[in-house]
Amino acid sequence: MYTVKEVAALAGLSEHTVRYYTDRGLIPCVKRDKNNNRSFDEEALNWFTGVKCLKACGMPIDSIKEYVDLCLEGDATIERRQKIILEQKAAAEIQLREAEQRLRYLEKKAEHYAAVASRSIPDDTNPGKWAKKTRKAC
Repeated sequence: MYTVKEVAALAGLSEHTVRYYTDRGLIPCVKRDKNNNRSFDEEALNWFTGVKCLKACGMPIDSIKEYVDLCLEGDATIERRQKIILEQKAAAEIQLREAEQRLRYLEKKAEHYAAVASRSIPDDTNPGKWAKKTRKAC
């Protein structure tokens, strides 16, 4: 059995996060010792790993809770669990496209700054010095 501190170290989470996840019902197999302190077994570590991965994918806590509850209901919920994963996948794809757009913008800005730094073009990078007619959109 593991303590909150040990689980935090093993799972790469803060102790606060371990307690928060258990309080939110994301870790269904939490046990309590005689002093009512949380204790965890290998199954609990598996749940922490799963929850941590879903959270890292951007899944909201409420969706993770729904997913955990469905897992506990068993195989009859596989299609519903798949739907949750596919919805999160779609959201991640949107975030990826947005991140790619930000990256392209920053690459253009870096190239522009390189040209300004080499004095190939005048410095037009300071928004405080832009004339009204030269305002640029991102």
